[in-house]
Amino acid sequence: MFVIRGTCLTGFLEEATALGADGQTLLRSAGIPPGAVGDFDSFITYVAMIQVLEAAAQTTGAADFGRRMAHRQGIEILGPVGVAARTTRTVAEALHVFENYLAAYSPAITIEVTAHPSTETTFMEFRLLIPDPPPHRQAMEMSLGVALRVLRFLLGSTYSPLSVHIPHEPLGSRSDYLREFGCTPRFSETKAGFTLQSADLARPLVADETAHLAMLGYLTTVIGRQDRHVSSAVRDLVRQLLPTGAATLEVTARQFHLHPKTLQRRLATEGHTFAGIVDGVRRELAERWLRDTDMTVTHLAHELGYSEQSVLSRSCRRWFGMGPAEFRAGHRLDPKSAMNRAPGHKPVLSGQESVV
Repeated sequence: MFVIRGTCLTGFLEEATALGADGQTLLRSAGIPPGAVGDFDSFITYVAMIQVLEAAAQTTGAADFGRRMAHRQGIEILGPVGVAARTTRTVAEALHVFENYLAAYSPAITIEVTAHPSTETTFMEFRLLIPDPPPHRQAMEMSLGVALRVLRFLLGSTYSPLSVHIPHEPLGSRSDYLREFGCTPRFSETKAGFTLQSADLARPLVADETAHLAMLGYLTTVIGRQDRHVSSAVRDLVRQLLPTGAATLEVTARQFHLHPKTLQRRLATEGHTFAGIVDGVRRELAERWLRDTDMTVTHLAHELGYSEQSVLSRSCRRWFGMGPAEFRAGHRLDPKSAMNRAPGHKPVLSGQESVV
């Protein structure tokens, strides 16, 4: 189950009210009891969070609803994960905590930090791990906004990254994004996140080893209860390998130090095949990029690891019953689609239930 702590919607009722909407009605329409909002010990499904943010943006007419929500949140919504991060010795160590323990806040998302020594920059990527998610532009912008607030907590209130990478077309003017993020916005990107100066990550923090170790002990226990399937890890790796043309069974198995047949057997025990995972990832990415961006079909074919555009066209006809251009024309994001498309779910779990 892909869930997230109730603190993800901290400030929702206040923001909805400020914009003239009935926040409690919006929450109940998405299956979220208002009492779960702001409660770290409550879990809601990630899809329910997506639903309510998209519905709020539609109801209020605020295309920047997700970014507005980010102003009401900060590192405190992450609970022990935030404490473990802010008690490290450096910003780099804090980001390492997020990489390893963010699943305790939500197993639906992850942070990956990649250094690029040649440019003296580092890319901090935010990734959603849900297969085939509903349209989630508001949730993405809220997440990026919160990530920026966390960076400013660690690096100072005036800190600005070099650029913000947003995986959809702008929901307002470019100047709005420049003002919000304080850096160059890049839209229709294949990855979401921030480009940072690597030197900034060496900045020291006020370390508290006792608190830090206590939080890591707790988080290790929480993460240890989460049974992350091999198929999920394979799906994540395939997403990274597709643009390189190396998303093959042999290459993937090598990354897990497994024989290809062993990997196939492990996937089979979870009801998956490698070919099926690759096809599913390609379909998910094609749908999102055709729906949310103006990426050219040629570029899309490359990002999906196809050697020819014609192969992408045939795949689209198999997936959607139409070619990529026709799909894009007929499926541009409808504000109502997030509410209409998402599958049924049980939004709220008790704090004792599994968070995967």
